[in-house]
Amino acid sequence: MLEYISAPEAAKKWGISERRVQKLCEENRIPGAFKFSHMWLIPTGAEKPKDMRIKNR
Repeated sequence: MLEYISAPEAAKKWGISERRVQKLCEENRIPGAFKFSHMWLIPTGAEKPKDMRIKNR
């Protein structure tokens, strides 16, 4: 059985804001994440997606 963490827990784990985690979930960039009621649930083993806003110089 898979275990899940909430968006605030993922934000703390990855060092980003809760809103950014929610946005990543909305964009389907976190595999296995789904919305349950008003809360995003993210698989415990999910890795932080690469930030596509940062370009190589």
